[in-house]
Amino acid sequence: MDKEGSFKKIFIVMFIVLLIALFWDKVSWIRGTVNAILNPTAGALLNWNLTLGMILIVLLITVLTTLVQKYGTDQKTLRGLKKEQKELQEEIKKAKEHPEKMMALQKKQFAFFPKMMKLSMRPIIYTSIPLILFFRWFMDFFSSMGDVKFFGFLSWFWFYLLGSMIFSSILRKVFKVV
Repeated sequence: MDKEGSFKKIFIVMFIVLLIALFWDKVSWIRGTVNAILNPTAGALLNWNLTLGMILIVLLITVLTTLVQKYGTDQKTLRGLKKEQKELQEEIKKAKEHPEKMMALQKKQFAFFPKMMKLSMRPIIYTSIPLILFFRWFMDFFSSMGDVKFFGFLSWFWFYLLGSMIFSSILRKVFKVV
């Protein structure tokens, strides 16, 4: 498969993700299989120490998704496109006095979006299904524990989201991911 990816494949994977989310409670083998895998691993970490276990899980998921992003995309091409976009942005700033030139430059800039999106969407093919399975498992795990709050005020979702954003920004710099 080329590193540009395919919107068709992404839509197929997104459809599968939607089916998993919809049938989680209706098709017992989906939930049962995920529980059989995650309860003794991630569940054991969370039962050992809720906050540290969740930090480790968020870190592990973020490392894996960052590595998939790095090796699942054409980083060289993405860097080149970002550089061209930055140069175009500078030209647009200089062309503020000339609306016709600015419009032409903006039109040129919009041509970058489909290319960039297609290049950077490929990792979704590999990460979306495992992530939705994890999220559904998290929902079940934490709902069985009651109203769990991290640091006294964050639900598991917000804890995961903030943690993954922090870890992702650090790991993207460490792994030099565009």
